[in-house]
Amino acid sequence: MKQYLYRTQQLSCDIETAWNFFSSPYNLSKITPKNMGFVVLTDLKDDAMQEGMEIEYKVTPLFGIPMKWKTKITQVDLYKSFTDFQEKGPYKLWNHHHEFMENKDGVLMKDNLTYEMPYGVLGQLAHSLIVKKKLKRIFDYRYQVLEELINKKENKI
Repeated sequence: MKQYLYRTQQLSCDIETAWNFFSSPYNLSKITPKNMGFVVLTDLKDDAMQEGMEIEYKVTPLFGIPMKWKTKITQVDLYKSFTDFQEKGPYKLWNHHHEFMENKDGVLMKDNLTYEMPYGVLGQLAHSLIVKKKLKRIFDYRYQVLEELINKKENKI
């Protein structure tokens, strides 16, 4: 069964700053809880994000068990949106659409995540007991880190 997670956050920066931060996979480790052991494995050589780009990570999502996660950038609209899609990893489906909208206060960022657990009923049980809460904590953590990194005047990225 597909699950959905929606988040928004107002960022007090310009669109170029927001885009450059979020379109770099290397910044994911800055906004992911340390206990996730999130590491970018792909050497991107500061390449600009583009459709078809594949990125491999190491992540420790549950019980200290490391696993590889591979995503593919399936859509890019410069300074407006991009989508990463899981090619290999812990989910049956992971489709994460990032949207950026300029406004008078800076940039409104939107996360639209569609995901599905593997393993049928067992996956649904794991989702109910563990995964749903864990994803909420991850996105709550991101929100707090972005408040510190971007929205506090003395801590601009």
